[in-house]
Amino acid sequence: MNMDITHCTLCPRRCGADRTKTQGFCGGIDRIRAARAMLHLWEEPCISGTNGSGAVFFSGCSLRCRFCQNAVISKELQGKDITVERLTDIFLELQEQGAHNISLVTAGHQLPLILPALQKAKPLLHIPIIWNSGGYELPEALRMLHGLVDIYLPDFKFFSPETALRYANAPDYPEIAEAALDEMLRQTGNLLMENGLMQKGCIVRHLVMPGHRHESIALLHWIAERYGTDAFLLSLMAQYTPMHHDALCPELNRRITKMEYNSVLDTAQALGFQGFMQEKTSADAAYTPSFQGQGL
Repeated sequence: MNMDITHCTLCPRRCGADRTKTQGFCGGIDRIRAARAMLHLWEEPCISGTNGSGAVFFSGCSLRCRFCQNAVISKELQGKDITVERLTDIFLELQEQGAHNISLVTAGHQLPLILPALQKAKPLLHIPIIWNSGGYELPEALRMLHGLVDIYLPDFKFFSPETALRYANAPDYPEIAEAALDEMLRQTGNLLMENGLMQKGCIVRHLVMPGHRHESIALLHWIAERYGTDAFLLSLMAQYTPMHHDALCPELNRRITKMEYNSVLDTAQALGFQGFMQEKTSADAAYTPSFQGQGL
């Protein structure tokens, strides 16, 4: 894997930016940039538990969806530059605060920078490390995490290239996400739970989008045929919230309906998936973490 950020090809965009002089497509430069570290109680129950997941939110994103709920950090790059040493300390501090795990949120575009922190912290952590991503990652990059990451928590956002093009300018998303998931499952193997908390394995998240229930249903059928229904847990999310008016994609300017979500949920249950559903009340901006004035 080419880890050279002077001609960056780390993500599927392969933009070739010299990140020592300018930003890549992802917004990444040659320093670690993160927006918040916190005990996060709003993840899946086997991740958040009672104390919370030790989430570290990184700034920038190689996908940059039009509907992103964390746009202030993924697109506007709000955050703070930190050193490898400070990031290592943050992992250990979260563990001391009682976190059930350490969750790196949207960190793929900073992999070469944060890898030393993971390597330093891993022997000192007695809790799992989670890689929480949008699913748009190269398998060769994920292989750098083998032995460091215990749990993968990817999205599988889009089933059709047309939808991926419209909302993320990434028509290759479905094939990239499939290859990434293959590698994640290869690394983690079977699910391992202890006292209701995940210690090893994979949870695949899918956000039901307004006007796209049929695509969600098609995705679930494809996943069941491709992987079966017991290789990982499925997290079916209802939290889509229109964060701003999008004149170019007016269909995104509403929340999903109960009928839309329930029709996808019914399909997941009929196919035999195990995992998590989400209450429609989660479709609220209040469930999006604040990144204003948060120290690291």
